[in-house]
Amino acid sequence: MLKSLKSFAVLAVVMGLLVGCSSNKPAEDPNANVEVDTSAGAGVTQSTVDVENDFSAVAGLATVFYFEFDSAVLLPEARAALIGHAEYLRNASKSVRLEGHADERGTREYNMALGERRANAVRDFLVLQGVSSSKIETVSYGEERPAVSGSGETSWSKNRRVELSYQ
Repeated sequence: MLKSLKSFAVLAVVMGLLVGCSSNKPAEDPNANVEVDTSAGAGVTQSTVDVENDFSAVAGLATVFYFEFDSAVLLPEARAALIGHAEYLRNASKSVRLEGHADERGTREYNMALGERRANAVRDFLVLQGVSSSKIETVSYGEERPAVSGSGETSWSKNRRVELSYQ
């Protein structure tokens, strides 16, 4: 009897803690009312965009997103611009194509896979921002379509990218 009474007391305390920690307050949207200077071309428009087909809402945002060597991790400046694109895509009937690219280093197969991982990283970020995955197409060109010819870090850094285009 004493053992079941102790178990009941422990259960009551745990339930009391759980009820005390719960909240009826809705979670605050971390992207609400985001406003960033767009003069550098990688900013975000205000999050209160009310558009269906007004492409001017994303006209000042970057559409090419660069990556570090052998990486598919989005850089902070890419994330800022993608938040603006995501907002536009949530409110418009447009779809988007993401083209992943790599520099010339590595095998053709490896670079195709790396370009795909980069395009998928952008897609995953957009989906996390509320964009329907049915609005997103991804393709990888690997090293086959360089933005800049030549060997060296200056050229390679421009070729490690994902290009976003509206359909």
